[in-house]
Amino acid sequence: MSEEPNPLSDLWPLAPSGATDWLVELCGDGTTGFMPPALPDAVWVLNAMYEHERGPAEVSYHEYRQAGLADGSIQPDTVAGIDLEVGIATGGGLGRAEHPGPGWRRLRWAELARRTGDPVVPDGLLPSYRCFPSAKKEGSWPLGIVPPTEGSLDRETWNRLVGILAERAPAGPDTRCLAYYNPLMLGAFDFDNLHVRAGRLGDAAALYDNPEAPFSPSNLWAEDRSWVACTDYDLWATKVAGPPALAEALLNDPEIEAVRLPWAP
Repeated sequence: MSEEPNPLSDLWPLAPSGATDWLVELCGDGTTGFMPPALPDAVWVLNAMYEHERGPAEVSYHEYRQAGLADGSIQPDTVAGIDLEVGIATGGGLGRAEHPGPGWRRLRWAELARRTGDPVVPDGLLPSYRCFPSAKKEGSWPLGIVPPTEGSLDRETWNRLVGILAERAPAGPDTRCLAYYNPLMLGAFDFDNLHVRAGRLGDAAALYDNPEAPFSPSNLWAEDRSWVACTDYDLWATKVAGPPALAEALLNDPEIEAVRLPWAP
């Protein structure tokens, strides 16, 4: 398998074919990410959302966009002259994200749950766009909230997760790991050509800025298979499966927001 020049390749070269065979046996299909069972424990690390210091505002993303289209301040999305302005502008995104900058603060899922009366994650569901229906107006978030993005951890949570994994690994930052990017992230349709890279956990920050994929990896796992992290393409969270001590460290970390979901162990 050949690849274009990429600085990431020096730290994380492509792994041999078959690196995900054990994940296929453990998890089944990995088109959107290999979702592991508890190994023997698991928690879900929630993607960050943010709120403007002035509050959530009454206007939704959809109302704002519709008003802009009406007065001409926003141009409609078109392809070959075809108007693509259908459906609801929810305010959510797909892929990498980071702190939006001055004037914004981290909005914890637990805080929004207390405010709205919605559960952090509804029973039987996974963290996704279906969470917090009471916070939205006809499916659209208020302008003053940046909701979590799908398919990727935000930069700050990714870096902190990597740090916690390194703190608890016997080899620390020298722990050998593998990272898998699902074909949807790469805009590829060769589902048999699995894209896996191998490297050091201490160099995992570089994986976040992979120029081939505007996402954090679908899966990151220790070479000894003691833990596996999965960020599904369609979800707002990353499942981390591994020892109970790792799960407890994630649940108790002051920066990361993590939850146990009894129906998705």
